[in-house]
Amino acid sequence: MAPPRILLSGDVRGRLSQLFKRVSSVNKSAGPFDALLCVGQFFPDAPELLEEFADYVEGRSPVPLPTYFIGDYGIGAPKVLSAASRSHANLGFKMDGLKICENLYWLKGSGKFTLHGLSVAYISGRHSLDGQQFGTYSQDDVDAMRALAEEAGVVDLFLSNEWPSGITNRAARTDVPPGISEASGSDSTISEIVAEIKPRYHIAGTKGVFYAREPYSNADAVHVTRFIGLAPVGNKVKQKFIHALSPTPASTMSSSEISMKPSNTTLSPFTAVEQSAGAKEAGKRTADDTNDAQYWRYDVSQKRQKHAVGDGDKLCFKYLSSGSCPRGEKCNFRHDIDAREQYRRGVCFDFLNKGKCERGPDCNFKHSLQEEEESGSRNGNRSRGASVNRSKECWFCLSSPNVESHLIISVGERYYCALPKGPLVEDHVLIIPIEHLPNTLSLPPENETELNRFQNSLKMYHKNQQKEVVFFEWVSKRGTHANVQAIPVPSSRAAALQSIFSLAAVKLGFKFNSLSADGRKMLRTEFDGKSSLFYVELPEGTVLSHIVEDNENFPAQFGREMSIIWIKWCLIMSTST
Repeated sequence: MAPPRILLSGDVRGRLSQLFKRVSSVNKSAGPFDALLCVGQFFPDAPELLEEFADYVEGRSPVPLPTYFIGDYGIGAPKVLSAASRSHANLGFKMDGLKICENLYWLKGSGKFTLHGLSVAYISGRHSLDGQQFGTYSQDDVDAMRALAEEAGVVDLFLSNEWPSGITNRAARTDVPPGISEASGSDSTISEIVAEIKPRYHIAGTKGVFYAREPYSNADAVHVTRFIGLAPVGNKVKQKFIHALSPTPASTMSSSEISMKPSNTTLSPFTAVEQSAGAKEAGKRTADDTNDAQYWRYDVSQKRQKHAVGDGDKLCFKYLSSGSCPRGEKCNFRHDIDAREQYRRGVCFDFLNKGKCERGPDCNFKHSLQEEEESGSRNGNRSRGASVNRSKECWFCLSSPNVESHLIISVGERYYCALPKGPLVEDHVLIIPIEHLPNTLSLPPENETELNRFQNSLKMYHKNQQKEVVFFEWVSKRGTHANVQAIPVPSSRAAALQSIFSLAAVKLGFKFNSLSADGRKMLRTEFDGKSSLFYVELPEGTVLSHIVEDNENFPAQFGREMSIIWIKWCLIMSTST
């Protein structure tokens, strides 16, 4: 089978007639092409373009081939995107795009989907501190991208609106267009994401110029990444705004094919600049080189805490959050024990890494370095055993100094009930085993009895409010401390839950195993602890479960995403009745 043929476009800015005229011409002479992916601002930048733009999004003018965009900002964006978000056709998991009109799809937030065999990842919007509803990405979107790095498989295409800061590091200066060292249109967070997910192609817009960088190698990966920056549609200096690709999906390539490196391959622009050349060589670096690499550094030592910039490599999120990193010495990020200690005390990762947090007062973590709570706690007593150290570091262990005690509702003998830091709805709670264990399915019968008591109490509480309760648990092989999430839903809408979960499963390419009578009891009997598992207990007693294979791209936040979709659906149904 021939590889898919994909067209790429830079900032459209509402000039759909000009874009599709060019697309039709290219499609006729070199096609047919399977899809068009647009990066950079998609909506108009001038009011006079609104009428032309509306002709397409309202279906009066045809969109010639399936077109996907991530630049969800510009004049008229809130109106169009709000309508798309409310559309019944866009309910459920839509990582492959919310339909705007025939052949036009909005890639909202962040995610990954398969397009003609290609693995396509994206983050929509752009960096902003304004917290707008549309046109900006959130910390949740960034975290979802970070989670993709943990999933098996190679990302073929990654779409972002802004360029990654530092992309010209180690590139041939003769190929770099003038003016792109300016800060506008570059984003250090994009650099962090692309360094983690390691796509084969990274496509971005916003800078206003075309730039195809030499391929660069990735740490801890055999394949190279090719960066392509595209100019705006119809730009006056006739910079290239449309580009064609026909990549073979990585999933079908042999190891020798995917590991081939062209002769002009450079080192990664996102790794720290080597210090071995000494001060003399460092002095030769241009100011642009220094500025491009500077975002990569932050020192959490007490001496530098007032200045958010220092001399260490970027911090490793995996090491800070779990105390270990599977890449070990091969990891390009810094494994800093002091930063790890600060993170354990509740200090915000972005504050530690960048010296600031874009969420500001909405962030649940601390934005200042915390003093040691007791003398000698950092060194600890290794003879106390790994379980004691583990419980000290875990957010859910009651013996941990990091536990948020003000969120605890009730404590039993084997479980306790607490509010989550980021509740999805009012009365969203967690049921958590007191012992530091990775799941609730493998625990003794007496634990199950107490869990049932907590669940029944929640059901009785919500029944008086005309609500039912959905319980779900994500059981990961790499999980640490288990928790069962309890989400209240309106009783009048509960009957649709199984259909919505099943539809989402089909969208992701799997089918739930449905267990009716004594579903959880059967699940406990069948679960061997050797695989990851997601299950949900529905109000009428049905348990939907799915065993996740090692090579399966299953979103770890599936339960939370489904809850968000359900909440939106309920709101839509309540306003339409």
